[in-house]
Amino acid sequence: MVTGIDVENFSDADFALLRTALFTHQVLVIKNQSHASPAAQFALTHRFDPAAPACYGHGKTVDSKRSILHPDLKTIPHQPQVQVIGNGFVPSYEGLENIRLRHPHHRTFHATAVPDADDLTHTRFYRWHIDAALYGAALAPPVVTTLLAVRVPKGRRQTCVYEDHGSDAGDTLDVPLGTTAFASGEAMYDLLSEEDKAFARTTRVEYAPHPYVWMSAARSRADGLGLVSEGREVPLAQLPPFERGEVQILPMCWRNEVTGRLALQVHPSAVRRLHLGDGSVVEDLEEVRGLRTGCRGRVLDLRGSTRMTGRKGIWWFFITGRAALGGGSVPEDEVRLFRQ
Repeated sequence: MVTGIDVENFSDADFALLRTALFTHQVLVIKNQSHASPAAQFALTHRFDPAAPACYGHGKTVDSKRSILHPDLKTIPHQPQVQVIGNGFVPSYEGLENIRLRHPHHRTFHATAVPDADDLTHTRFYRWHIDAALYGAALAPPVVTTLLAVRVPKGRRQTCVYEDHGSDAGDTLDVPLGTTAFASGEAMYDLLSEEDKAFARTTRVEYAPHPYVWMSAARSRADGLGLVSEGREVPLAQLPPFERGEVQILPMCWRNEVTGRLALQVHPSAVRRLHLGDGSVVEDLEEVRGLRTGCRGRVLDLRGSTRMTGRKGIWWFFITGRAALGGGSVPEDEVRLFRQ
């Protein structure tokens, strides 16, 4: 928790403190920032990586009708690097008029779902992810993501169920409505066996071209840790045009530039191939997902995640080395509003 810093007016010393704290703790919460403008939000975010393109971290939406991200995002007209996300009808906000926001529900993405009778009381981890485009040579994963809570539902809580796929059966957690969960990639790496650590250090992950279109018809595991192998991915020939040189092949492990610690950092739903240390390439998706989940799934459970809910005017920062996801069953008329 950080206090005493104004995002609209911060000094070089303030930024140095934020940077060190963020790389040390991976997630920061800054209170009382309701007054912060979208311009200030982008300026501070971009300062962590000034050489990065001055755009939203996912770049320009390609094939918005099929991208799984498009329904969840609304671009602020006067600050296009900042998106509005949330749920419900918002008459007017930052130049956006009469917008309908949709909080993602696991029913639209998972192969199975919580029973209808439990929908308002129980939820799941929706999709573990990193905030990154994962396609386009100029769009490296952002160093940080910032999220400002503008309007947040209060009071109601839900039971998050972490189901099957290697977890203890019936593992549950009491969470606030619409919570955001974070899991430490550094903790995940530290908990691996020495053999799995060596595998993670020497393996590179190839992501699908236009991954959020590629996975649009596929369905997720119940734990949110990747896709079920059903052959539902969009064939490469049916994706928007892409170039092989724009496909991202990234390390499975990332080193914290302040602490030096290694973090396991993979977007499990977007992985298409694994490039192993011996030069071979694993292309069978079911095998790819088995190897990748073997590293990640064994060490990620409810006890190892950090749950956070928002209050108005609170900023969250999180960096490369953290996996995040949203959850919760939010009624259509319940308004929640965030800036990302």
